[in-house]
Amino acid sequence: MVDSHVVYISLGSNKGDRLKNLQDAINLIYVKIGKIDIISKVYNSPAFGFESADFLNTCVRIETQFKAKEVLKKLLAIEKRLGRVRTKNSGYEARIIDLDIIFFNDEIIETKTLNVPHPEMYKRKFVLQPLHDIAPKVIHPKMNKDITALLENCNDTSQLEPINIWLKNPSRKYDFSKYSYIAIEGNIGAGKTSLANKIAQDFNAKLILERFADNPFLPKFYEDAQRYAFTLEMSFLADRYQQISDDLSQLDLFKDFIVSDYDVFKSLIFSKITLHEDEFKLYRKLFYLMYKDLRKPDLYIYLYQNTERLQENIKKRGRDYEQNIANDYLEKINTGYLDFLKSQPDFNVKIIDISDKDFVANREDYLHVLDAICGE
Repeated sequence: MVDSHVVYISLGSNKGDRLKNLQDAINLIYVKIGKIDIISKVYNSPAFGFESADFLNTCVRIETQFKAKEVLKKLLAIEKRLGRVRTKNSGYEARIIDLDIIFFNDEIIETKTLNVPHPEMYKRKFVLQPLHDIAPKVIHPKMNKDITALLENCNDTSQLEPINIWLKNPSRKYDFSKYSYIAIEGNIGAGKTSLANKIAQDFNAKLILERFADNPFLPKFYEDAQRYAFTLEMSFLADRYQQISDDLSQLDLFKDFIVSDYDVFKSLIFSKITLHEDEFKLYRKLFYLMYKDLRKPDLYIYLYQNTERLQENIKKRGRDYEQNIANDYLEKINTGYLDFLKSQPDFNVKIIDISDKDFVANREDYLHVLDAICGE
């Protein structure tokens, strides 16, 4: 998994429709940079250090995979997109939008273009008060004081007035509340585990990941499929049944739903491809005896990728035993999944074509997948 960074960003506006400017900036931060965990109240505050119209100020806590330098670059691009024109004049000036990194994890960064923590933040109540709303106990890594102490000792006498309107968190558009259990399926290298991890992290889900790496027969199967196919499929079926039974029976009161990167029915699809006909008939009987007792997901998500992209992903993740998987084997798996899912009228299935998407590297592609999952 890509490392996740916690960033606090201060937002301000004193030109045009100030509230809309803040909301537009928050929406773009969500799309371009990362998940927004929490948004502070909005405060009306006088211009600091110069004569101008009052500002509206707020603060957000976000999680992002981008490093500090890239976050700054994206924030400047958002300012420009919203109409801010930076001049060469020294000193303060009115602005449509102002976006500043206050904290980046607990790091101290001092470069020509970026200073974190923001060097002036402890002097400015319009930064400290919104920050205090959402992070009162966060420690300033250079001053070794929390935000509560910094606010109490701030010499800024400006009068801040909280307004009675809350900004909207864009993540609220993705409603997973109607599901208690989601299974993500797909071919080898489709990105099942990556998507399950991202959804679990962003939407407070209990994560169930297949323990395929522990199967001692998998490398042997790729070396001699005919010899080890039945042994492999039986061991996978037993392990998947045991894991799903155990994990689903363990209630987690602190999670909102369950997301898994597999469902046991995949055993039937792979076995149909790998086993001889007589072996498959026996396997199918055993499968349905076990499967009928298992809890079924409320939603199946099938990630479809074309064979070329699957091979690229398989090469990229570098598992030695997967490097010689044939194209026709991957194509049979895709066909097997699609035929099976289309033959199950009782399944709630969403098939998402991600052949031209990279939701791990590109946040907008990830949001496209979320739109496909949560849309009607």
